[in-house]
Amino acid sequence: MEVAKRKAASTYTTLLLIFLFLFLSFGPSQGQNAAGANAGKTKPAALADEETNLDNTAAEAKIGKPAKAAVVGAADKPAATEDGEADIDDKAAADIAAAKANNNPTTALVAVEDDKPAAAGKAGAAAGKAAAEAADDADGAAAGKAAAAATDDADGVAVKKAKPVKGAVVTTAAPATDVEVIPAPPPPPAELQVCNGVFLTYTLISREKEYPFVKNKSNQAYAFTSQATITNVGDEEVKGWRMYIGFQHREILVSMDGAVPIDAEDFPAAVGNGTTIAGNPMVDLKTAILTANDFTQMSVRVGMKGSQFGLGDGATPMPKTIKLINSGFKCPASSRRGSTMIVCCRKDPKAKALALKKTKYPSRGKGDLTISYDVLQAYQTSYYAEVTIQNNHPLGRLDHWNLTWEWQRGEFIYSMKGAFARVKDPSECLYGPAGQYYRDFDFTQVANCEKRPIISDLPSERKDDEKVGKLPWCCRNGTVLSPVMDRNQARSMFQLQVFKIPPDNNRTALTPPMKWKIDGVINPHYKCGPPVRVDPAEYPDPSGLQAIHTAVASWHIVCNMTKPQPQKTRCCVSFSAFYNESAIPCNTCACGGCDGYQQCNAKAPPMLIPPDALLVPFVNRTAKMKAWAKMKHFKIPKRMPCGDNCPVSINWHVNSDYKTGWTARITLFNWERYAFDDWFTALQFHNNSFRDFDEVYSFNGTRIPGLRTVFLQGFKGLNYLVGLTNGSRIGDPHVPGKQQSVLSFKKKHAKKFNIRRDAFPTKVYFNGEECALPPTTPSNGSSRIKSSPISFLAVTIIAFLSFFAMTERLF
Repeated sequence: MEVAKRKAASTYTTLLLIFLFLFLSFGPSQGQNAAGANAGKTKPAALADEETNLDNTAAEAKIGKPAKAAVVGAADKPAATEDGEADIDDKAAADIAAAKANNNPTTALVAVEDDKPAAAGKAGAAAGKAAAEAADDADGAAAGKAAAAATDDADGVAVKKAKPVKGAVVTTAAPATDVEVIPAPPPPPAELQVCNGVFLTYTLISREKEYPFVKNKSNQAYAFTSQATITNVGDEEVKGWRMYIGFQHREILVSMDGAVPIDAEDFPAAVGNGTTIAGNPMVDLKTAILTANDFTQMSVRVGMKGSQFGLGDGATPMPKTIKLINSGFKCPASSRRGSTMIVCCRKDPKAKALALKKTKYPSRGKGDLTISYDVLQAYQTSYYAEVTIQNNHPLGRLDHWNLTWEWQRGEFIYSMKGAFARVKDPSECLYGPAGQYYRDFDFTQVANCEKRPIISDLPSERKDDEKVGKLPWCCRNGTVLSPVMDRNQARSMFQLQVFKIPPDNNRTALTPPMKWKIDGVINPHYKCGPPVRVDPAEYPDPSGLQAIHTAVASWHIVCNMTKPQPQKTRCCVSFSAFYNESAIPCNTCACGGCDGYQQCNAKAPPMLIPPDALLVPFVNRTAKMKAWAKMKHFKIPKRMPCGDNCPVSINWHVNSDYKTGWTARITLFNWERYAFDDWFTALQFHNNSFRDFDEVYSFNGTRIPGLRTVFLQGFKGLNYLVGLTNGSRIGDPHVPGKQQSVLSFKKKHAKKFNIRRDAFPTKVYFNGEECALPPTTPSNGSSRIKSSPISFLAVTIIAFLSFFAMTERLF
């Protein structure tokens, strides 16, 4: 079969060549060949230009595209050496390859030197047959002679180098098989033509399986590429557009073009619960009316690459929804067509128009904690920057904060005010790119040379230091309070001088650090997004005049609190109640630290203990736990469960339950050696219990209605939770620091009050950290005895027989 196909192809090729030969010999090209014989003669420049135009016209008629042409006069070109010929050949091959890569008509470049006219004549004759169609004019044979050496292939596919031919005319020749026919762009969706607002699309372009290959389909990773478009087809400009993409397949974004995620970490960013993107660099979407239908100003294309999990081969995983989240717009449910999702968001007629300030960059995003990176002064090789940390969440908090980032262009910190770097090692500068550029620099005075510096706040004693202090909101030992406690202390600030290295040695080459992370001792877990360029920060003029002073450039970083993962929290809660003699302690390994333990069981549930055992460290509870289990007939496991390993624990004890209300007692335990100053704890309840909160007696209590949370802090002078101390006698267990208060609640809104459900908090926070809760609450007397239909029947029968016996005696 294959032999027959080859014979047929050979026969077809032979017939095609014979047809071309007859056509070129007896057709209109005879005149061209005759004119080609005089191609070596020098012609006037005007005539040469006219011939070139004719060549271009003919080429355009053949290939349907504009084709470039140039004439190289033989009389104007000196004789070339053999090395020069090789250089010309290499350039010709490179240009031909570049033209093919760009899907353009191939330019037949021919050298202009040969000392042997006979060889040139042979080459020209062969070229005239192959390229006569591409140069259909009076002197087309000359171009054909020159181009044939570069396109000497029966199918017009293979391109070969040509031996230099003296006095050749350089023109274009495009083999039909090399021209990629680009289809016309598809018509816009019908929904776009009827949309009077902002039209959004999301398209899954490709998806392929990634390594490692696993049998479990839900854990198999797939690489995907997708594209989102945002087009303004309304009559109002969209300022600072933001689009929400509801990813739902554990997606991890690796890169993004045309936008940045504003609520996720730096790449690679986990966006399995959805993400919001903002334009970068194109922030605003203009209207077609003001741009004459210029889609480059009306629309933005966002390319995304990443990984996703599950659904198996051949599936088309799509987001839950896409929508525009700019205020004043209303988006219906998005519709899906294959691998494309579309939605048209229109102006909400009920929304109140907000007076938006005209900005060049995106507006500053909102988050639980925000960081500003403002460049105050810029020089050729260095700049001064100011970093401001702002806590916006009522339950947010930082103690002894540590801030880290990653330099992108080899920068290093020369000096700092209001903060200090944890490591001061000049070797990374001396032996790195900075040392090669700054050869006479004294790096021993440099504050930090690390690519990922760790920066901390200064202690309060350095606040008035002339060299490193004297800044507002600095030098508080890393404490950033909740705005509920003190709005003035919910901010921290420091300044630094940054040196750059080439090629960024100019004033405008400013690159912010990436991969921002911030953490404290016992504080919320924050996840920070990438820095987003915003309008320069504004300051009051230092001269005292009523003027505004702006920064050189500003970037904005948004950080949000995240729910701690199991066994990674730093505080825990125990439950107890007046109606149950046992207390439910903190979960086993609630705060981690159980890796490699052999003496205890890290997976066993905690054992019930007497309430007084909560007052001693876990290492001293073993005897109490075993004695209590033996007395209450609880099962004692062979390997005892491990402790909670938490530096702070909180006990919630239900004190009483009466007709019109109930009371509870909260006790805080500090198992660390250091004290917590200006501490706070927050309790989140079910809605009815929160509304029934009445009073707290030893703490300062505040309601936070939006969170159904009671915010507790110590009174002035009693706001210290002291650290762990030694016992009064040698051998006594350590004594934790304690704070305690009683809370009272009413029953106005709880019509059917359930003490196990309504008297215990659903979430507990300490200094912003969400604490681990026990899996259950203490059971009351009725819930200890499990009712059984058999026992109920037995009791009924016994009661009936007793009644029958009594009646027998009476009668």
